[in-house]
Amino acid sequence: MASTKLSVRATDHAIAQAIEGALSETETADAVTLFEDGPDAWRIEAYWQARTEAEAAAAQLAARIGPGLPPYDLEDLPELNWVAISQAALPPVTAGRFVVHGSHDRERVPYGPRSILIDANEAFGTAHHATTLGCLLTIDRLARMHRFARILDLGCGSGVLAIAAARALPSARVFASDNDPIAVDVARTNAEANGVRHITFACTAGLAHPTLRAAAPFDLVIANILAGPLRSLAGDIGANLRPGGFTVLSGILNPEAPAVVAAYLAHGFTLIERRRIGDWTTLTLRRRA
Repeated sequence: MASTKLSVRATDHAIAQAIEGALSETETADAVTLFEDGPDAWRIEAYWQARTEAEAAAAQLAARIGPGLPPYDLEDLPELNWVAISQAALPPVTAGRFVVHGSHDRERVPYGPRSILIDANEAFGTAHHATTLGCLLTIDRLARMHRFARILDLGCGSGVLAIAAARALPSARVFASDNDPIAVDVARTNAEANGVRHITFACTAGLAHPTLRAAAPFDLVIANILAGPLRSLAGDIGANLRPGGFTVLSGILNPEAPAVVAAYLAHGFTLIERRRIGDWTTLTLRRRA
């Protein structure tokens, strides 16, 4: 379908990250990308289905960034899948032991236990967003320090985090769920494309699905969703996590992190790590014995 692209080039990395973060908060945006655009320069591109939505987002961006906002362009695009086209040009992302890449980089990133193939699709998660990157880095760290037998990726999107957990911990039973059936189909396809066969998928909101209830308690629960749902799920995640088990939470803007931490502390968790990447926070908490 036809869409509108906002494009802005920044020569200050902090400004570029602030622009990307502000645009990512726009609920109407179909896609937001940040990538290098020459020496000491970065380009941010965002896409909307309606020009009015793009114009409203541009006005919000100008108000938030202020005088430091570089000039930006709004361009009406023909009826092509510009979300996938824009993300197809994204470079591979290295996160600890993992290298996440699209099929266009298959020759540059050979198949192996470190590589994860994720093409742009209708489900969130290509590792270029700070929330996914933060989770991948945390999964890598935890997998080096602990053994996990049962892992749940709650709100799995593209399945990249479940695939990473399965790659890092091949003896673990990995479960992945999402309330969007399209995301579950995409995640299952991505797992097959990566040769990962020990992930069990479920289409559900929360942890009430019979498959998840039968698998609980988990040793590790990963949830990269939004701060509000994460707060609401604190009790359910605690009830389905074994004593001493970990949860990794993301999709949290930095100012929202204290409220999320407070919700989990109230349900018997201890904060282990707070990782900030740009405007976004990834939390690691452990359920007290």
